[in-house]
Amino acid sequence: MLQSRDPIRQRSFTRRLVLLATGKLALIGVLGGRMYYLQVVEAERYRTMADENRINLRLLAPPRGRVLDRSGVVLADNQLNYRVVLVAEQTGSVAATLDALSEIVPISEAERRRVLREVARKRKFLPVTVKENLSWDDVSRIAVNSPDLPGVTIDVGSTRYYPFGDKMAHMIGYVAPPSEQDLTGDPLLELPDFRVGRNGVERVYDLAMRGRAGNTQIEVNALGRPIRELSRNEGEPGIDLALTIDAKLQTLAADRLATQESAAAVLMDVANGAVLTLASHPSYDPHEFARGISGASWRALLGNHRAPLTNKAVAGQYAPGSTFKPIVALAALELGIQPEMRVNCPGYMDLGDNRFHCYKKGGHGPVDMVEALMQSCDVYFYEMGRRLGPDRIADMAKRFGLGHTLALDLPGERGGLIPTRAWKMARTGKGWAGGESLVAAIGQGYVLATPLQLATMTARIANGGNAVVPHLTRDFIDGRRVDERTIPPPAPIGVPQAHLALVMRGMRAVVNDPRGTAFRARSLDPAYAYGGKSGTSQVRRITEEERRVGLRKIDQVPWREREHALFIGFGPVDAPRFACACIVEHGGGGSAVAAPIVRDLLVEAMKIEQNRPQNGPAKVAQGPAG
Repeated sequence: MLQSRDPIRQRSFTRRLVLLATGKLALIGVLGGRMYYLQVVEAERYRTMADENRINLRLLAPPRGRVLDRSGVVLADNQLNYRVVLVAEQTGSVAATLDALSEIVPISEAERRRVLREVARKRKFLPVTVKENLSWDDVSRIAVNSPDLPGVTIDVGSTRYYPFGDKMAHMIGYVAPPSEQDLTGDPLLELPDFRVGRNGVERVYDLAMRGRAGNTQIEVNALGRPIRELSRNEGEPGIDLALTIDAKLQTLAADRLATQESAAAVLMDVANGAVLTLASHPSYDPHEFARGISGASWRALLGNHRAPLTNKAVAGQYAPGSTFKPIVALAALELGIQPEMRVNCPGYMDLGDNRFHCYKKGGHGPVDMVEALMQSCDVYFYEMGRRLGPDRIADMAKRFGLGHTLALDLPGERGGLIPTRAWKMARTGKGWAGGESLVAAIGQGYVLATPLQLATMTARIANGGNAVVPHLTRDFIDGRRVDERTIPPPAPIGVPQAHLALVMRGMRAVVNDPRGTAFRARSLDPAYAYGGKSGTSQVRRITEEERRVGLRKIDQVPWREREHALFIGFGPVDAPRFACACIVEHGGGGSAVAAPIVRDLLVEAMKIEQNRPQNGPAKVAQGPAG
């Protein structure tokens, strides 16, 4: 029995052994196959993953392109930004370190709360910015006290710097951190130091001035802590932007406007439309936005009734007053009205039951067209408006750049308003009234224009009737390089030279004839004589009672009820090269307030041009932004 059982057990044991060996071989085969798959087939993938865990690739923000004036003067640049940072794991107590640091540089309670929030949110070895834009004295004090400030170091970044501050803020604009709407998936926009253009040319040419991002390879340990930098590529700096602006003229304009409560001025080249000055007052400090404006400062800017955030030169819309009369004169000449025809001005004109007054209570007596321009006779132009009607006036005004935007390379430009019969019917559902033609003819009523439009209108009159278009950049950088001197000549407007010459004769007399409204604002040096047209636009209706008892002096009238002061001018008087327009909000008389500003700008522009080399403005070399 026992012997018969042994072979059976032997066979059973052998089968188990074979099965066990087969299973082990299969398992070893599976493991071997898996090892082959991981080490051979997937070797490159896991090698890359290991390198990515060991090497951290970080983007570097490129230097932003500079903004330069027509002669190469820097208007916007990049400046070193010294900041103090704190690493939590290297401090015994973050709160105690902040207390010690606050004795060296001021740290507000809001900054302290922000730092504590970031320390709690981030990993302990990551640096947290405590304060930016430190002065060199601040940096020195922190460095001297570094033994008592564990975990505190000085870091160096870059910030936007505007050498002329608020004098060019509306034109240059400013940069600020990207908003949620700006985030398009581009990782460059998520860098803490990166800024995008928010206003002015900083916004219009933002993409070109950004440049291309660089990168750095950092070796890190298993916890992600940096060990060393392996390589660094600084990227490609943004392109520099050269403007037509003249820094000296712009500074003069800003200083002159600063003597008023609210004002704007534009000066341009009548031949090619280059804008040399574009100033608006009051202004703001662009550095506040670049560094992060406080809530209190933002609310103060928004609450200022003089609108410091508005670029009045391109977005301020005003009744042009008598500065509009040259357009009406040209429309009258085109209709066939003879310039020698005299209109008697007794100080008013009656139309139906309404009386329309001239600013001169006793009237000007009989005047022809040149005299009417020189003395700014309202009654003469009432008569022209009655004969012309709104549509003929509108046609001429639009040819000279009024009633529509001029596509200047700045955001926020507005188009003003030149009314027509069709416009009023569409807007109000009512027909055009005869009296509305009279007030339109003296630049009141529905008529609105911006200082940029008035300067363009003056340039087109002074250059012989060519439709010059204002522009702000000498080098257009939307993918191509075009020097402003290669811009095609402007097309003719279609106004006879004789008509323009006659209107300019009247504008010369405004300033240079003793009977002219702006004779007191003339240039005392004949070499810098100029011509122009004054304007005073009402902001409220003057009642018959006020006319009967006599108008109040300007200092007795609340600021918001005073008339706007305007003036347009060109110079030199016999060979115009520059055109200028100025508006002083609620400034009173145009010849007394705005004309001296225009005079100073035109005279300075003529002096600069006289001393400029004959080959024209220096060409700005495009190079790396600094």
